[in-house]
Amino acid sequence: MVKSRKPPSGRTNLASCIVATIFLIFILIVILIVYFTVFKPKDPVITVNSIQLPTFSTSNGTVNFTFSQYVSIENPNHDVFTHYDSSLQLLYSGNQVGFMFVPAGKINSGRTEYMAATFSVKSFPLAVNGIPQSVGPTVTDGLSGFRVGPSLEVESRIEMAGRVRVLHFFTHHVEAKAECRVAISVSDGSVTAFHC
Repeated sequence: MVKSRKPPSGRTNLASCIVATIFLIFILIVILIVYFTVFKPKDPVITVNSIQLPTFSTSNGTVNFTFSQYVSIENPNHDVFTHYDSSLQLLYSGNQVGFMFVPAGKINSGRTEYMAATFSVKSFPLAVNGIPQSVGPTVTDGLSGFRVGPSLEVESRIEMAGRVRVLHFFTHHVEAKAECRVAISVSDGSVTAFHC
C-alpha cells in the first residue's frame, strides 16, 4: 500500500515566508551599512598651494596687480566628481575686487587635480577702515628680511560645486570651499604670508 503525502500545512508556508522576509531585511541592512560606510559621498578637499602676484603697482593711493592662485583638488570618492558653477573671488575690505569663473570639468575617483587661476585686478584705492592710505617706504631689518611697513590684506575665496554618482545609481550634490587671507607688501608686491 502506498502512503499519500500530506500537502504542506499553512504553518510551514507562513514560517518559510517569515524566514525569507527576515533574510531579505538582513541583506538590505547590510547593503545600507556598506553604502553609508564605504561609498558615502564626501566633499572634495581644496588645498591652496601657492599665491603669487606676477605684476604689482601702486600710484596715488591705489593699487593694481595680477593675482595667481595655485590649488589642488582631491576627490576622495569612489566615483568621478563632476564640478560646475565654480568661482574664485578676491575681496579687499569686504568688497569684491576680482572674480573668475572656474571652468567645468571632471576629477576621477581617488585622484588629485592641480589648477592655476590667474586674472588681473583692476585698480582700487588702498584703505584702512574706509580711510585712504598713503603708500610709504618699507624698512627691512637687514638680517632676516622681515618687512616692516605698509601692507594690505586681501581675502581669496574659491568655491566648487558639483555632483558625485555613487554605485552609478545615486547622485549626490557636493561642495568644497577654501578661504585664504593674503598679506601683501605694498612696497614691492610680494606675498608676505597667507593663511587658509
